[in-house]
Parts: sequence; structure tokens; C-alpha cells
Amino acid sequence: MTALTSWCKSIAPSTELRKWFGHDPQRWAEFNRRYCQELDANGAAVTELASLLDRGPGILLYAAHDEQHNHATVLADYMAKHR
Repeated sequence: MTALTSWCKSIAPSTELRKWFGHDPQRWAEFNRRYCQELDANGAAVTELASLLDRGPGILLYAAHDEQHNHATVLADYMAKHR
């Protein structure tokens, strides 16, 4: 069993973006683009997560029912490209 070591709330998509997306797959590409823009502007949170991931594997949690269209998949791709 792995213990939760950190919860980086500040790296989540903004409330406005989450509400706009509404888990609508037709808005997925635009959600992905907008969330990446938010991550680009949120250097402190990205740096914090990168630091945690440098110490070992991480688990990204999400509450959406859709395993493909959720912020965790965008975040995982973003971190893979920006580390």
C-alpha cells in the first residue's frame, strides 16, 4: 500500500474550466488546450509536481467516470513533455 505524500490542489484545472468542460467529450480537444495553457501559467505547481515525481513514481487521481477524457490524462502527458 502506498501512502499519500502530497496533494497538489493548485495544479488542478480552474473551476471555470472544469465547469465549461462538463465532461463533454466533444469539448475534449479544447479542454486539453486550455488546461495546458493554465499549466504553462502555473509554473510553481508544475515545479512542485515535477519535484515530487523526481523522487519516484506518482499516482494522479481523478473523479471522472471517463478514463480517457479527464484532467489527469492531460496532466500526465504535460508532465511527460515538460520534465
